[in-house]
Amino acid sequence: MHFPVVFLAAGLLDVNGTLIAEIIAFLLMLGVLARWVYPPIIRAAEARQNQIKQQLQQAEKSRQEAEARLQAAQEEIQKARIQAGQIIEQANRAAERIQQEAQEKAREEARRIVEAATRDIDAERQRAIQEIRMQMADLVTGAVRRIVGESLDGERHRQLIDAAIDEVEKEPSASQ
Repeated sequence: MHFPVVFLAAGLLDVNGTLIAEIIAFLLMLGVLARWVYPPIIRAAEARQNQIKQQLQQAEKSRQEAEARLQAAQEEIQKARIQAGQIIEQANRAAERIQQEAQEKAREEARRIVEAATRDIDAERQRAIQEIRMQMADLVTGAVRRIVGESLDGERHRQLIDAAIDEVEKEPSASQ
C-alpha cells in the first residue's frame, strides 16, 4: 500500500507584520534591559566581586597575622623552655652547693666532736693518773710504814712519794 504524497510549502521565513512587531519589541526590550536593568545588575555583581576580593585580602592579612602570632608564641615558648632549663640548672647547682656545705659542716662537726672527745679522754686519763698516783702513794706509804716501822711526817712523806712517782713516770714503759 502506498501512501499519498503531500507536498507542503515551507519557506525559510515569511516576513509579515507580526515578525516586524516581534523584532521591534525585541529591540525595545534589549534597549530597556541595557538602559535600566543591566547597569544595576552589573554594579551589584562588581560590588559583590569587590567585596569578595576585599574579604579574600582581609582573610590573607588575618592568616599572615595569625602566622606571625603563632611564630611569636613559638619563640616565647622556646624562650620559656630555655629559661626553665636555666632555672633547673641553677637549682641543681644550688642543691649541689648546699649538699657540699652540709657535708662540710658535718665533717667540721665530726672533727669538733672528735677533738672534744679527745680532750675529754685526755682529761679523764689525767684524772685517772692522778687518782692512781694517790692510790700508789697510799700503798707506798703503807708499805714503807710496815717496812720501816715508823711514821714519817706528812711533808717528808709526800716529798718521797712524789719523787718516786716522778721516777716511775720518767721510765719509757710508765707513760704508755
